[in-house]
Amino acid sequence: MSELASQHCIPCRGGMPPLKGKDLEALHEQLGSEWEVVDEHHLTRTYSFDDFASGLALVNRIGAIAEEEGHHPDLYLAWGKVRVDLWTHKIDGLVLADFVLAAKIEELPR
Repeated sequence: MSELASQHCIPCRGGMPPLKGKDLEALHEQLGSEWEVVDEHHLTRTYSFDDFASGLALVNRIGAIAEEEGHHPDLYLAWGKVRVDLWTHKIDGLVLADFVLAAKIEELPR
């Protein structure tokens, strides 16, 4: 289990700035290159599948982790793919919890 995935999401109460610059880059390096940081605002990753059912199964596994952690990504399911978008809506940007949840998603079976 990665260091990020071993942590738990801490709810953001607002009033804090989103991650930027080197702090953001350092967390992205821990997560891996499959995840993209878009405009220092959100994380995104698309998973590809050979059918619809496999993507649906991943969405269900992500949903279970999201409920456990109390941190919920935007999920887009289509035939052969699932896109995950993550950011903290309360501050309209990225915090540690977004990277923690992404790391947990990475460790799910596909």
